[in-house]
Amino acid sequence: MSEPAITPAAATDALAEIHARRDQAVAAVLVPGWYWPTLGGLMVAFTAAVETRRPWVVALGSIGYALGLGALVARVALRHRAQVRSSLLGVSGVVAIVGYTLGVTALGLVTGFAAESAGFGWPATLGAAAAAGAMTATGQVLMRYLRTVMTARPIGGSR
Repeated sequence: MSEPAITPAAATDALAEIHARRDQAVAAVLVPGWYWPTLGGLMVAFTAAVETRRPWVVALGSIGYALGLGALVARVALRHRAQVRSSLLGVSGVVAIVGYTLGVTALGLVTGFAAESAGFGWPATLGAAAAAGAMTATGQVLMRYLRTVMTARPIGGSR
C-alpha cells in the first residue's frame, strides 16, 4: 500500500497551522502586562511597611504582601496552563531573564543606597519604587523579546 501524495499546498498549509499553534502557545505562557505594575506596587507597599519600623504595620504589610503575591502568582499560573520549556527559551532567553532580574535589582539597590547617603527618608522604599517603575516600563519589552526568541526557534529541533 502506497502513501497518499501530499501536495506542496497541503504541506504549506500544515506548516502554517503548526506555526500558528506554536505562536498561540508562546503567547499563552507570557506574563500579561498588568503583572508588572501589580508586582511593583506590592514591592513598594511591603518595603514602605517595613520602613515604618512599627511592628504592627510590618506584620500587616508582610501578610498583605504574601497574600497579594500569592494571588498574583496564582492568577498568572491559572491563566497560563502551559509552561515554557527551557529548550524553547534557549540560552539567549535565559540570559535575558537573568540579566533583566539583575538589572532591576541593581537599579533598586543603587537607588536605595544613593537615597540613604543623600539623607532621604525611606530610602529602601525609594529603591523599590525605582525597581517597580523600571519593571512597569520594561516588563512588556522583556516579554516581546522572549516571544521573538521562542517563535524564532525551529519547530521540532533546537538551535
